[in-house]
Amino acid sequence: MEEMIYDFLVRFMGENTAAGAAPWVTLGVIGIAAWVIYEICVGLFIPLVDFLTRKTVTTWDDDLLNSKVLKAIAQIMPAIWLAVTLPDALSRYPRVAEWCGRLTSLYILWAIVHLVLVFLRSVQDAFDKRQLLKQHNLEIVRQTIVLFVVAMGIIIGIGIIINRSPVAILTALGASAAVLMLVFRDTLLNFTAGIQLTVNKMLSRGDWVVCQKAGANGEVVEIKLTTVKVQNWDNSIVTVPPYTLFTESFQNFQAMKQSGGRRVSRSVLIDVNSVRFLTKNELEALSSAGLLEGIDEHIKARNVNLSLFRHYMEHFIGTYPEVIAENPNMLYMVRQLQPTAQGIPLELYFFTTRTSWKPFEHLQADVFDHLYAVIGRFGLRIYQAPSGRDILALSN
Repeated sequence: MEEMIYDFLVRFMGENTAAGAAPWVTLGVIGIAAWVIYEICVGLFIPLVDFLTRKTVTTWDDDLLNSKVLKAIAQIMPAIWLAVTLPDALSRYPRVAEWCGRLTSLYILWAIVHLVLVFLRSVQDAFDKRQLLKQHNLEIVRQTIVLFVVAMGIIIGIGIIINRSPVAILTALGASAAVLMLVFRDTLLNFTAGIQLTVNKMLSRGDWVVCQKAGANGEVVEIKLTTVKVQNWDNSIVTVPPYTLFTESFQNFQAMKQSGGRRVSRSVLIDVNSVRFLTKNELEALSSAGLLEGIDEHIKARNVNLSLFRHYMEHFIGTYPEVIAENPNMLYMVRQLQPTAQGIPLELYFFTTRTSWKPFEHLQADVFDHLYAVIGRFGLRIYQAPSGRDILALSN
């Protein structure tokens, strides 16, 4: 090609001028040919592949062979053309051929790295579109591969520019590894912790997490190599280093959501002085009101108001809608805790199918609203510290 261009230029410029212009004209022709090859690939190759992928039943090929990936593939074709044609075309100009070869190698390297990065992003987007696969957090894996590919691309690129082997550059970097580890200590710790969180399936996007140290109480919206973003329920964003989550204790409610049951464990304080035996009339009143249904006769025979109320509430939550009563792993009960100076703690312990925050709080409040309203029917009182109104009533 170079000789043909040289002979053509000699006819119009003469030998001296043609000798100086020939390499640059040759480069221009090769560059124009590379641009034409790219346009042909974009104009024919991409529409053809797009047409074929749309004809298939599966949607994976549509996501993985999208226009960005195909365009990145098309950018490699001119690089291959340049690598094949430049050495022969510039054989008479070894110095120019050497630098053009380096530039071509850099372009090929960039095209390959760009293709890998675009393809990895397409894989990530394809997983995010599928609900069953979305829970597998590939963001950390993708960023790890991206970091490795970019680092190797930079090392190989430096080797191409200075005409040295990448192994020699890695050896030089290894000598300063101690200094690099000291400078990037926090980044390396967070990088390692992020991989551990992902590999061990400790954290995924969409999880509800609570980390008291970091002030995080909300949903994980983004997981990256060095940061985890949590959107709190007040809509504020907390950025937590993965190393903090890995080394400190944090609570993840995702397993609770997947189990289909969320626990309620709350107690009220019963005034000890209100615990007593009920009279016959009081028992008949409770029975006529249907408050002794589901209670064994031997428990009724004890005639202790706290015992009757405890079994009544246990029967109540066992028959309450959206309270899990059949699963042995999610038991329900009403129990006494260790008495305190403020009274006898009576705890309601059960699981509900309402796992979302607002419905869960409403159900919990409804159950305890009923408890506060019915406890007086059993002759019991809830302990409450004296208020200013109580002191005023005593003074009057």
